[in-house]
Order: sequence, then structure tokens, then C-alpha cells
Amino acid sequence: MPAPSEKIPFSRRFRRFLPIVVDIETSGLTAHRHAILEIAAVIPSADEAGRWQIGEIHSVHVEPFEGAELEASALAFNRIDPFHPFRLAVPEASALEAIFVPIRAALARSDCLKAVLVAHNAAFDLAFLNAAVTRTGIGKNPFHTFTSFDTATLSGLMLGQTALPKALRAAGFDWDSASAHSAAYDAERTARLFFWMVNRWSDLTALEHSSARVPVG
Repeated sequence: MPAPSEKIPFSRRFRRFLPIVVDIETSGLTAHRHAILEIAAVIPSADEAGRWQIGEIHSVHVEPFEGAELEASALAFNRIDPFHPFRLAVPEASALEAIFVPIRAALARSDCLKAVLVAHNAAFDLAFLNAAVTRTGIGKNPFHTFTSFDTATLSGLMLGQTALPKALRAAGFDWDSASAHSAAYDAERTARLFFWMVNRWSDLTALEHSSARVPVG
């Protein structure tokens, strides 16, 4: 294991997987029936000390695919009008490429093989992402198709909270309910939480190593 003070490259931290924080807003709960309406992705960077932080945020509004079901309750929840002219939404395939291109570039920069989706209740977002990739036939999906990191589970372990607003507050971050359920805002907040947990784990590991080197007696 590297010394605690060593800056660990992204390629060595998670076995050449690069965590990408994602939030997807949808028109319902079923990936093959309901549409992706917004998608946002946060690409990590690291400071000189190796502490994880937000590098890039990419977000796009998405046109419902042909035949998609639009649940009134879902639209009321996320406050999205799928056909509002000022959304500047793009077709699903174009939206995926807008997100995938910078992620592929990040993989190349970091010498990582695959992106791993990080999300709060990640199974939901990964199912919608995989369904959209299948539906559009898009090639070179940068994401691992079944591995994901769930911040609801991780924050339950580290903070005793599984709801995103409560977990953020427990970690010392704020939460603006008026901004919630925008893909860009939720992805940015989830990234803050995930990077805090990665950095906190590194702090605890460093402390453990430091304690182990203290002579006894």
C-alpha cells in the first residue's frame, strides 16, 4: 500500500476505474418505458495534495424518445416540462455523446479503462443509462455496465444517513430544496458528498498508518 502522503493517481485508486458522478432526471421509474429528460456528469480532479474535488460538470437537457411514457407525477416531482422551448433539449443519442465525449477524454488522461457511475441510489441511474445506450445503439459506452458506487449506501456507512439532503448536512454541506431535482445541481451535490467520503477515508487510512509507526513502550 502506498505511503499515506503519496498522491495516488486515479488509475491506482479504483483499479483503473474512474468514478464519474451522474444524476438523471426522468419521466418515470421504468428505464425501458420512461424518458431521460436531463443528465449531468461530474468528472473528478485532484489538488496538489491528492484530495479529490470537482473538475468538470457537464449537463444536457434531453428530448423524450419516440413512444416514451411521461408520468404526470414524475414531471410534477422534478418540475420539468419536456416540451418547453427554452429547455434547448437535444435527441437522446446527441445527449449521450455530449456526456460521453468528455468522459472518454478523462479516461485517456487518467489512464483508466472504464468509468464507474456514482449516484445516489445508483441502480436507478445506471438502469436508465444502459437502456438509453441500448435504445440509441451508441458505441464505445465509457461506463461499466453493471458496476456502480452508490452514495446512499456509502453515506449510510460513514454518516448514518441515506437520504441525500441529510447526508450532505451531516458532512457539512448545504442543500437547497428549491434547486433540487435539477440534474446539474443534484450531480454537483452528490459529487461533493462522494469526494468528501473518498478524502475522509484517505484521512483515516493515513491516521491508521501513522499510528502503526508510533513505537510502543
